[in-house]
Amino acid sequence: MIVVAIIGLLTVLALPSFLKSRKQSQGRRIMNDPRQMDAAVDQWAMEFCKKDGDTIDTVGAATYLKTAWKSNDVLGHAYVLNTVGTGQISIATSTKSALAGVGIDWGVY
Repeated sequence: MIVVAIIGLLTVLALPSFLKSRKQSQGRRIMNDPRQMDAAVDQWAMEFCKKDGDTIDTVGAATYLKTAWKSNDVLGHAYVLNTVGTGQISIATSTKSALAGVGIDWGVY
């Protein structure tokens, strides 16, 4: 009985750190995907002579990715597509608020 109580106590103490680690991992994944897609949009825009303010062709830009184009993050929220130039892809505010408090620096996204 004492062993079960000790295991339960250790579980209660460790669970919050495991949950925070999981959220941090999700946040890093959510940050990595737009970086890759942003670089693909840059390559696509240079190759096809797009200028700032042109709309982004996700099918054309996806050819510069090693993986498929991701329109949603791991939490299911859609990435926000803007135009070619600064701030081409943004992370949804609902994603940012869902992962608030875990130490993710969203940077330009």
